[in-house]
Amino acid sequence: MTRKDFLVSAAAMPAVLSAQSTEQKVQRKNRIKQGVCGGVFGRNMPFEERAKQAARLGAHCYDLTQPEQWPILKKYGLVPNMTAGGGKLTDACNDKTLHDAIRAQFKENLPRAKKEGIPNVITFSGNRRGKSDEEGMDNCLLVLKDVIKLAEDNEVTICMELLNSKVDHKDYQCDHAKWGVELCKRVGSPRFKLLYDIYHMQIMEGDIIRTIRDNIQYFGHFHTAGNPGRHQFDDTQEMNYKGIAQAIVDTGYTGYMSHEYSPSQGKDPIATLDEMMRICDV
Repeated sequence: MTRKDFLVSAAAMPAVLSAQSTEQKVQRKNRIKQGVCGGVFGRNMPFEERAKQAARLGAHCYDLTQPEQWPILKKYGLVPNMTAGGGKLTDACNDKTLHDAIRAQFKENLPRAKKEGIPNVITFSGNRRGKSDEEGMDNCLLVLKDVIKLAEDNEVTICMELLNSKVDHKDYQCDHAKWGVELCKRVGSPRFKLLYDIYHMQIMEGDIIRTIRDNIQYFGHFHTAGNPGRHQFDDTQEMNYKGIAQAIVDTGYTGYMSHEYSPSQGKDPIATLDEMMRICDV
């Protein structure tokens, strides 16, 4: 399951569970609150076992889940950190013809997030489809200005995801931190920020640590994965996640950082997640 599949979710398949499921809870330093997305568990593990294992390994949150899954997360002490806000990846805030529908989605999803204790909802720019950076930003600003008061009143943060348009999401508009940060400045509210996906931004522009240090006030959440391949970050990947995690901690950031990689074929997902969390537990 990828992070976008939560919008059209499918039932988890049966699985042979890891023997590690009976082990003691792992103790972390927790200077950065780590979380998970569904893909880190591979394809076949039932959702409740995923939640159980995430909690045992010291996770604080689980991203991009469905309402029927929230009671399971809460059972294991996990925050359903980020859920649907308005729009979808390719068709979202930069398209004025969709604004009425997006407003309606936010009006439903923001109060629900408040009620359920969910701190963030996700949104997207949408694909360019010929729009310039300025036109796309103006269109996004129109709809975001309409819903930001509702976000403020409900104390829920709308996070627009930064994605790469080079490899995975061709034509996506919010594909550079500079563009996203400028949109944050124009919205002018602490309840609109960016989901800074480290994998995607490594592909588009690199300079990860400097970008984080310079713009942390505009980043409401982080996602991790190795590059190239979007797998676990090991010696086949090009980023130093220990250094990145330390840089995030040093800014005083108090939000979450969730793992969104897919384990390489043959890797045990639970052992791999344990190692990824250990690397980032600075």
